[in-house]
Amino acid sequence: MIVFVDNEHASGYAGKFGQMIMANRVRIKYELEDMSGHECLIVRWNKVTPTLLDRLDIAALFISGNSASADEYDPAEQEGLNATLREMRWPTFGFCGGHQVMGAAYGAELAPIGEVEEGDEPFGEANELAPGLKAEVGYRPVDIIATHPLVEGLGPSPVVRHAHAWELKDVPVGFSNIASTEMTPIQMIVHDDRPIVGTQFHPEYATDEHPAGRMMIENFMRWANVTS
Repeated sequence: MIVFVDNEHASGYAGKFGQMIMANRVRIKYELEDMSGHECLIVRWNKVTPTLLDRLDIAALFISGNSASADEYDPAEQEGLNATLREMRWPTFGFCGGHQVMGAAYGAELAPIGEVEEGDEPFGEANELAPGLKAEVGYRPVDIIATHPLVEGLGPSPVVRHAHAWELKDVPVGFSNIASTEMTPIQMIVHDDRPIVGTQFHPEYATDEHPAGRMMIENFMRWANVTS
């Protein structure tokens, strides 16, 4: 079994895109099952604990993104997920907000990219995502800045889905950053010794036109020996 953590806050599901986000959780669950050969269980972010994962005897953990602002989450409710991450006992892949909560659990600073300034490129979707904040949105390339099995076969600048207004301001101790963009320098953190990775972008939103994200997830499953 694998677990897909739904990292969306209740406020996100109450918002404009709530129904679309929930529908995509099910789509991603099915795709993870197809790629891994394992049954995939969706678990809410505030229900995850090491004890639960031990009982389920999971092969890997995946953590979704979130539309809600990071400061809406109660740290006490995040403690089970943070404890799970700190134990580093399961292959783990965090997508966007999952990458952010992972980095924060390991001591990195998490904060908005910055406030919108005069002359910034106007993105209508970005304004809806985080009014007043800079945001990186859309299918855009990332620069691969280090070799790793996760990015094998993707070329120097694969196109992936971005939708974030927050970022990690530093790389956690014990991790390396292997992808970058001008707006968000820390795009893909990988633990130096364990199969633990986070991407600021959304590989789970790969398309037929832009398949790089799916290839990354498949590379992760092979690298971490997740595929059954």
